[in-house]
Amino acid sequence: MPNRILLVEDDVALGQQVVQTLSQAGFDPHWVQDGDSAREIDPDSYRLIILDLMLPGTYGMDLLKRYRLRSEVPVLILSARDDTSDKIRGLKLGADDYVTKPFFPEELIARIQACLRRPNLLETQRLAVGSIQIDLERREARTKTGAISLTRVEFEILALLARRKGSAVSRDAIVDAALDRAHHGSRRTLDVHISRLRSKLGDAAAQLETVWGIGYRLTDTP
Repeated sequence: MPNRILLVEDDVALGQQVVQTLSQAGFDPHWVQDGDSAREIDPDSYRLIILDLMLPGTYGMDLLKRYRLRSEVPVLILSARDDTSDKIRGLKLGADDYVTKPFFPEELIARIQACLRRPNLLETQRLAVGSIQIDLERREARTKTGAISLTRVEFEILALLARRKGSAVSRDAIVDAALDRAHHGSRRTLDVHISRLRSKLGDAAAQLETVWGIGYRLTDTP
């Protein structure tokens, strides 16, 4: 994972060029060519993501929102769209840089290296929210009473809320990021997962608050 970079780009010629540029610079590129395939990828498997906006399937800005809900991995937008409004929106949604096409390969590598040097963008492997401790790499969670056994979905929900500590996260955003809509992921099934998660958290369950009309929030103290 140290040098893995995800490239989401549907232009074959450009994608081949970027893959070659990344490889020559010592990175390990993984290239996908449509938004729907990129949607199912775990962003924490990569050190950085290069994201086109105009993609077949899921739109690039929607991918950015999904990635940012789940991870703090640096995202560099690579797009032919050079409107100021697009750049501002991308940066507000959590992109770390915005490079317009065409570009020089040397510029792309310099931008990537700049993103990776920023200390606030280093990948966080452990999260702490009150008495809840989460190890993202090992996919383990603990409370004061010890380790708790969580399903994949329960862990994804808990980690998502921990990354947005203190902020209300909508039901739709949680469903989109942690559940599979193609396999009956819905608000109703989300509430079932939340109920089971609370029962496993024990005394720490009070930290998992319902925000009526919006969704859920994880706080340091109940």
